[in-house]
Amino acid sequence: MGIGLATYVEICGFDPSESAIVTVDDQAKVTVISGTSPHGQGHKTAWSQIAADMLQIPPEDITVIVNDTALVPKGFGTYGSRSAAMGGSAVWKNSESVRERAKGVASHLLEAAVADITLENGRFHVVGTPAISVGWKEVATAAYAGRSPSDIPSELSSGDDFASADQNYPFGAHLAVVEIDPTTGAIEIVRYVTMDDCGHVINPMLVEGQVHGGIAQGVGQALLEQAAYDEGGNLLSGSLMDYNLPRADNFPHFETNRTETPTPLNPLGAKGIGEAATIGSTPTIVNAVVDALSHFGVRHIDMPVTAEKVWRILHSVAV
Repeated sequence: MGIGLATYVEICGFDPSESAIVTVDDQAKVTVISGTSPHGQGHKTAWSQIAADMLQIPPEDITVIVNDTALVPKGFGTYGSRSAAMGGSAVWKNSESVRERAKGVASHLLEAAVADITLENGRFHVVGTPAISVGWKEVATAAYAGRSPSDIPSELSSGDDFASADQNYPFGAHLAVVEIDPTTGAIEIVRYVTMDDCGHVINPMLVEGQVHGGIAQGVGQALLEQAAYDEGGNLLSGSLMDYNLPRADNFPHFETNRTETPTPLNPLGAKGIGEAATIGSTPTIVNAVVDALSHFGVRHIDMPVTAEKVWRILHSVAV
């Protein structure tokens, strides 16, 4: 058996800005157009949550549009674990701008100063006087019908880019316990524990999914996946019949934990999580295998640490 540990600090939030457009239409339905392009991370869920919190409009009344270049005018995209910090903050910023525009319309309807208007439980009212209020439908109808002061934009929409002063730095620690079959060299992961910090968590289930997927990808790289060639340079692992991918039965139950250290560089306090577990898991697993074989004098093994490599070490055959 062997125990492996790895700690990491990642750099995320690349490129100076990201785009989003948030619009409340005359029926008080929300459309969010995002410049980030998800491929399974759950952006539509997270972005609708951000807009729902800021606007106090139910998520079911929010539509998030991504990827369609006929509708999305620009965007830097999704990479480097930048989406929540950059794209999510753009949604937050523009949702706030729309809310402030709506307060201007509500102040006209309620015959009060804009500074005295607050949004509470989805309705606008004068601070301290919740009994007299107007809802989003009334505000939106008035705005698009032109029944608001000339200095207030008639369209409840905002499309400013969000810019960050610097990158953000998620960090964490991963630990694994492995057991090696001395007969075959097969490696079993007995226990896997994580502690990751991606700042403020918008949606815990999405973060959990990112960590699970990252561990699986990192373990695949550490133990299984390999572009293998013969002496003539022919690829031997050119299909999924030959390229070894991890399966569910390669893993134990992951014991995931997290701390939350919000970054001051964006209004959400969010940092990257998409690649965190891929960074922590690979050296953790290799360290655990090396630890298990340390009494053979092993101090290093090149990835992937296959059962064959381990078997050769156990049988004193040069790797």
